[in-house]
Amino acid sequence: MAIIINIDVMLAKRKMSVTELSERVGITMANLSILKNGKAKAIRFSTLEGICEALDCQPGDIMEYVPDDRENK
Repeated sequence: MAIIINIDVMLAKRKMSVTELSERVGITMANLSILKNGKAKAIRFSTLEGICEALDCQPGDIMEYVPDDRENK
């Protein structure tokens, strides 16, 4: 199972920088980078809410479930 994070897509659509998102949400650039690159193991609902508020989007706009190929065999 894989959850794909599409923050880059939403940042481009909103013409917003990672730095600006980091400041608006109140998380460090390092933590935002970990989340953005799919290395995070979890996300707080308050962080998800802040990202959605800053990007004016829904959680499904920035997160996507892609089944693992192994499960389909």
